[in-house]
Amino acid sequence: MKLFCFATLLLSLALAYYVYTPMPETISEPWKLMILDTAIRSMMHVGALFQTLGICHQVHVVRFVQQMQPMPSGDTKVQDSTFAGVQVRVYEGTGGEEGRLRRGMVYLHGGGWALASTKERSYDHLCRKMADELKAVIVSVEYRLAPEVHFPKQYDDCLEATKHFLTPEVLALYSVDPAHVGIAGDSAGGNLAAAVAQQISVDDTISVKLRVQALIYPVLQALDFNTPSYQQNHNIPILYRSSMVHFWLEYLDADRTLIHTMLINNHTAKDQKALSKHRAKFDWTALLSPEFQKNYKAVVPRKGSPKILKKVPALLDVRAAPLLAEEEVLQKTPQAYVLTCEHDVLRDDGMMYARRLEQAGVKVTSDHYADGFHGCLSFASDPIKFSVGERALQNYISWLNDNL
Repeated sequence: MKLFCFATLLLSLALAYYVYTPMPETISEPWKLMILDTAIRSMMHVGALFQTLGICHQVHVVRFVQQMQPMPSGDTKVQDSTFAGVQVRVYEGTGGEEGRLRRGMVYLHGGGWALASTKERSYDHLCRKMADELKAVIVSVEYRLAPEVHFPKQYDDCLEATKHFLTPEVLALYSVDPAHVGIAGDSAGGNLAAAVAQQISVDDTISVKLRVQALIYPVLQALDFNTPSYQQNHNIPILYRSSMVHFWLEYLDADRTLIHTMLINNHTAKDQKALSKHRAKFDWTALLSPEFQKNYKAVVPRKGSPKILKKVPALLDVRAAPLLAEEEVLQKTPQAYVLTCEHDVLRDDGMMYARRLEQAGVKVTSDHYADGFHGCLSFASDPIKFSVGERALQNYISWLNDNL
């Protein structure tokens, strides 16, 4: 009996140690987030085990679990289609004035360029809500994912699908007003949305231009993994700093063993001459307000690993890192909404991009959540609902309603 009690105690302590993650006092509903993070980490660990055993890639396990979620229902008209060879899901809101043209949005889901889907419950709910409340047509793009494909395939899919939607013939087919079309995305989808918006803005062959870009906690650069938000939130759920580097390496099809070198910014050391014309574009000491710089110090090694930028040239490609775009490109992009969360490693990516857009003369609405965490917008409805997610979702849709 004593042995059983002792074993039970050890198991309880081990479980508590596994579940418990120190959380900032200001983060939304910390215990609920802790439990959510435990479930996500467990899923990732099972995936890693399957990959080690040679059964399947880690992300395939995560995708399988994501697809098991029950789908919401409603009156929204939903149809799967193909735009320029790319799979999309089209949501058509109801209740608009008869004979009046509708607004349109392209939505690009997050998931580190490797996870999630237009059919995942949280994204399906989000697109239904946008379609219904905006009485709009929402095109959710099912772009291809890593590890099956790598950069720039994800970007190419999103660009081609968006260009197809913007053609006068397709807009007319869905009764969409060409003057009221926008693009949005969260996390990796925010990266893709920003990159597509840049390309659409400078492509003179595209007659219909985007009216707005809405970027939700976007990832926009892979040159500094020691910004204040990366340092502050490196171990805060649900996106850890090491996980973000791993997603980048998978997306760019780079050597996965580079993760530790990149975590200490060895790829952007002072002796990297290829970075000379780009440094000001991601210099958080100049682009962030003192409120967010806090007491953190820039991490710029004197000597680094020069071979990384040569082996992974996409690190400097604006299609992968929109923050590196030239000012003459940024000034042509549409007005922007940038949502950031205090407890998110990507907070400073969004804030730096918002600042650069403003410097280029673009109208920007910055929406920051002091109690927010990465991915919170995906948890704005049952069965897992956070108050900050509900607020963020409503404010995001309200902005679209006023500006799209």
